[in-house]
Amino acid sequence: MDTQKQIEYWVKGAEEDFAAAQSLLEKGHMRQCLFFAHLAIEKMLKAHVIKQTNDIPPRIHNLIRLAEIARLKLQPQQEQFLREFGIYQLEGRYPDAEQIPMDNGLAKQEMSRAGEILKWLNKL
Repeated sequence: MDTQKQIEYWVKGAEEDFAAAQSLLEKGHMRQCLFFAHLAIEKMLKAHVIKQTNDIPPRIHNLIRLAEIARLKLQPQQEQFLREFGIYQLEGRYPDAEQIPMDNGLAKQEMSRAGEILKWLNKL
């Protein structure tokens, strides 16, 4: 396995998905926007898993578990955010999942927080 190519694949995917999330927000597709934002964070974490383990990341969506596998040192507020943000991948995948009341303000706030996590992950 070419570790560097795998990392680049996941980072590029994260960047593309976050750009898609921003476009979806502009169009008023808030749930889809946050689903793609979650996907972006998930992919960036998978890049860190590869960096740490030199192996293909597991096919999971749990952000906290991915951060643990990558051995990232999360601040309490970062851990809390990742724990809470997991709801958006459930809503996007499973129609029977609990639906959070959504408005444009909440979506913008969550996108801002997701952007900060992505910046931090990218700096690592």
